[in-house]
Amino acid sequence: MPEAVEISSTTANLLTAFEDEVNARCRYNAYSVKADVEGLHGIASLCRALARAEETHAENHAKVIKGSGGQVRCEVHSFPVGQTLENLRIALGGELYECETLYPTFLENAEIAKNNPAIRTLRFAMQAEKSHAKLFRDVIELTESANTDSWIAVARNFYVCPVCGYISEAREMKLNCPVCAGPQRQFEQIN
Repeated sequence: MPEAVEISSTTANLLTAFEDEVNARCRYNAYSVKADVEGLHGIASLCRALARAEETHAENHAKVIKGSGGQVRCEVHSFPVGQTLENLRIALGGELYECETLYPTFLENAEIAKNNPAIRTLRFAMQAEKSHAKLFRDVIELTESANTDSWIAVARNFYVCPVCGYISEAREMKLNCPVCAGPQRQFEQIN
């Protein structure tokens, strides 16, 4: 029988964050399909961008886990897909939990352990999640107001930083990402 390998609390936290991000990606991809079905193509575009951002967070966490000798694994959980407004509210709750509770707690642990790679990936994810929460708040407000003149019904571009997962509604070629300082000209266009 193979011997169990003990992992650090920081690695355990990264595994939890990795699983959370993988599951968020799956949810947002499913939410984008539902929004398209409902004719809310702008919201579908946003959900696809968010799914890509969550994938970036998961990739970053996985690199640090592997770099510390850990094994990347997770369980993809089942989840309901409701009407788009309900999905948006659920997603906002998840983003707020990540940026207000999960990541600050995990970041504090990584700082105590002086684990610089973990600090970096956790900080990037936490800051990007704050931008995600703002996007969800904004789109919920537009959806609740039934603002048919807004962008929610028309497919549009969003721009995702491939380094940290920050999402922007515009790409300024001469500016850098406000989270990781990477060049915005390298942001991925998601529609």
